[in-house]
Amino acid sequence: MGSEPDPRFTLANERTFLAWIRTALALMAGGIAVEAFTSDIFAPAVRQSVAVLLLVLGMLLSGGAFVRWVGVERAMRRQAPLPLPLIAPLLGMGGAVAAAVVAAVILTRGP
Repeated sequence: MGSEPDPRFTLANERTFLAWIRTALALMAGGIAVEAFTSDIFAPAVRQSVAVLLLVLGMLLSGGAFVRWVGVERAMRRQAPLPLPLIAPLLGMGGAVAAAVVAAVILTRGP
């Protein structure tokens, strides 16, 4: 629908999508690494919680990146305002929770 946008904007939208996918893959790799390599650092429940949080966050980010890409593409074709980036707050909050859990465990572990 709508008119064809400038190819530079379409390609920029695609690069942004790929950056979100790269971030999602990094989160999923981090979740796998936490589960595989931190058994001597974290209690099993904490380790599994952090790993699952990172994996779910990566999964949601991957899906959200696609939805964002489609929304921006449609907005450009219709010459409408761009949609709000809803995946950015999700990523920020999820990363903050994971970091807070890891920091709390490290601080309470002792020497």
